Amino acid sequence: MSKRVSKARDAYIKRDIKETKQAHSKKSIHAPEEHGNAGNFVGDFVYGAIDGSVTTFAVVSGVAGAALGANIVIILGLANLLADGFSMAVGNYLSSRSDKEFMDRERKREEWEIENYPKGEIEEIRQIYKKKGFKGKDLEKAVKIITSDKKVWVDTMMTDELHLIADKVSPVSKGAVTFASFVIVGSIPLIPYFLSIISETIKDNVYMLSVIMTMIAFFFIGTAKVYITEKNWLKSGMETFLIGGIAAIISYGIGFMLRGLA
Repeated sequence: MSKRVSKARDAYIKRDIKETKQAHSKKSIHAPEEHGNAGNFVGDFVYGAIDGSVTTFAVVSGVAGAALGANIVIILGLANLLADGFSMAVGNYLSSRSDKEFMDRERKREEWEIENYPKGEIEEIRQIYKKKGFKGKDLEKAVKIITSDKKVWVDTMMTDELHLIADKVSPVSKGAVTFASFVIVGSIPLIPYFLSIISETIKDNVYMLSVIMTMIAFFFIGTAKVYITEKNWLKSGMETFLIGGIAAIISYGIGFMLRGLA
């Protein structure tokens, strides 16, 4: 995403007409585009961070509800953190790779059809732009311009006929970001338990400290979602906060009810 588009989105969120005009000025539109890569990974980061923190905190809450020791929390928490994080990363990688392979196959099909039956592909372009409101000479001119460049022609078929937009982020990168965010953010509920090994003060309040740290993490993960959803940051933060809290309550309750089995 270009910095100009990013500014336009920020202006829309704030409903700031002045910033909107600046983002759409001739100077901004014609300026060389500078693309930031960080925004491409926000979705994968949030995806991994939410699942990592929720699932790990659920393990912590379940063990706490069952009144088991800190060593059990650490063992189960780490096992979940690494195994589930790996599973999610691989799942994201395979899903992204499948999408990319499908798009590559569809692109090759369109290229083949253009080379072997251009008349039919030209008519498809004509119908696409006819639906957009082009008529008469303007329609024929648009068709001629589009079909004069094979890459533009194929790109148009991909987006307007097949509704497919390529993801510029590699499947490997998406999987790596998911795993990293899952492990880093998902480790937050476990930090107090590691610290409790060396501190008696923390040991006496370890679960409560884990709750506080995790709830803060939930809120900040939620605010990061605004880069995807463009919702109000406070509303988004509270939404994730509540989801994590409900998951913890359920897990703690189950652990509490079954504590006699441990």
